[in-house]
Amino acid sequence: PKGTICSVSDDKERKTVLDYLPKDKRIYPVGRLDFDTSGILLLTNDGEFTNRMIHPRYHVPKTYTINLQGMLTPEDIQRLKTGLKTRDESYQPAKVRILQKDYTRDRMILELTISEGKNHQVKNMMEALGHEVRKLNRKSFGPLSAEGMKPGEYRVLKRHEIRELLRLAAEGEQRREGEER
Repeated sequence: PKGTICSVSDDKERKTVLDYLPKDKRIYPVGRLDFDTSGILLLTNDGEFTNRMIHPRYHVPKTYTINLQGMLTPEDIQRLKTGLKTRDESYQPAKVRILQKDYTRDRMILELTISEGKNHQVKNMMEALGHEVRKLNRKSFGPLSAEGMKPGEYRVLKRHEIRELLRLAAEGEQRREGEER
C-alpha cells in the first residue's frame, strides 16, 4: 500500500512491507516502490531470483498507471518510446498507452511499461518531460498483477508464475546479448 516502506526495517519506525506478513518468514522485497507509490511488489528469499527480476539486463517488464499533471505531447511520447535521455540519465525505450485525458483540469492518466527499475525512474522520466506525477501505481510485474487483491494483501506465487518470470528474464537477456553483437 501507499505509505509503506519497501524495506525490511525503517529507522523512522514507519510501516514496512514485512509488517503485512507473518513474522516467521525471512523474505525481502524484490526492488522497491516509493513511499507514495502503491501496487504489486514481489518478495522472496532467493537472491538470484531477485537479481533476475530487477537487473536491467533481464528486461522484465513492469507496468505503471500514472496520474499525471499536464499533457504529454506527441514528441514526449516519442521520446519515451525511443529511450528518454536526460542530462543526468538514459532510460531504455518504454511502452506508452494513454488511458484518459482531462483537458479541463490539465491532467492525463497513462500506462507506462519499462524494463528497468532505476531509483524514482517513472517520476524522474515525467519530471524530465516537465510534468508532475500526481499518483503512481505499479499495475503489473511481468505477467503478474495485484488485480482482485486489497492493499497489503499477499499470496504465494504459483510455480508456473515463477517459471514465466524466469522465462521472461532469460528472453530479455538473450535479446540484449543479440543487440550487443
